Amino acid sequence: MMKMPELPHVLTPFLDYPIRDTSICLGEDGTYYMTGTTGFPDWWAVTGDIQLWKSLDLKHWTPLITEPRKRTTVWNVDRDGTWQKEIQLRDGAPFRPLWAPEIHYLKGTFWITYSIPRLGNGLLRSLSGKAEGPYVDNMKVDAPISPHIDASLFQDDDGQVYFLCDNGKIARMNEDLTALAEELQQLKPANAEHVGFEGTFLFKAEGRYHLVGADFVDGDYHCFAASSDQLYGPYGDRYVAIPHGGHNTIFQDKAGQWWSTFFGNNDSAPFKEKPGAFRIEFDVNGQIRPIKKSEDFRPSA
Repeated sequence: MMKMPELPHVLTPFLDYPIRDTSICLGEDGTYYMTGTTGFPDWWAVTGDIQLWKSLDLKHWTPLITEPRKRTTVWNVDRDGTWQKEIQLRDGAPFRPLWAPEIHYLKGTFWITYSIPRLGNGLLRSLSGKAEGPYVDNMKVDAPISPHIDASLFQDDDGQVYFLCDNGKIARMNEDLTALAEELQQLKPANAEHVGFEGTFLFKAEGRYHLVGADFVDGDYHCFAASSDQLYGPYGDRYVAIPHGGHNTIFQDKAGQWWSTFFGNNDSAPFKEKPGAFRIEFDVNGQIRPIKKSEDFRPSA
């Protein structure tokens, strides 16, 4: 039987609002920004919005824009897109969801990665340097970055930015993030073909690279992880890092403590398809583990 770490004793969603694939980043202004897959129940059919919320303490979340009216949408496929607009058929029904947007703050502005299954993934840049945008497609050509799903960004200590997607594919980007500077290549753990079949995310902590991804075990959607001393590997064995935590992102709070986002894919999870997060730590083997004590779950800054 696969060994599973324990989740926090207290785990509740931030919002009573349907969101999958929760993504959170801390902006230079000291505000946390959150996005994810929205559009329930149509997120398996046709959607088009990228929505954002903000918080100063990870407890109280409000729509990103409050004046003159509250709203969360910063970009929409049908209003702002080009190649993203095509609606195809899946099982005879219209199909063009917008999946798994991630928000990142780097190079002095906000960036949002996203994917349109069957069409590809894209990268948006805020022209204002603010989370509100406006956002524009940052690629040199009017086309997806790749034909895959689940896009992400990683910035290394030297400032170099890398694009990730799918099941652990990675490529270095050019200086202004308008194109890939090399072909995508596959990052693999030592004991599997991929760290997860989707939901790839990469971060660096305690001098090591930690690659995470989502995969199913007996119907439950978990976050797996593998670590390496070198960006391109070799990576060690993959292991379950966050039970029921598939398709998460990892971020640091204002005090520098590490957190994992969470949404809960099915009824076996503590809650289902709502946004949440909790603190994580690294055990004696350098593996990611949730912090179980409920008092440690409270936002620290």
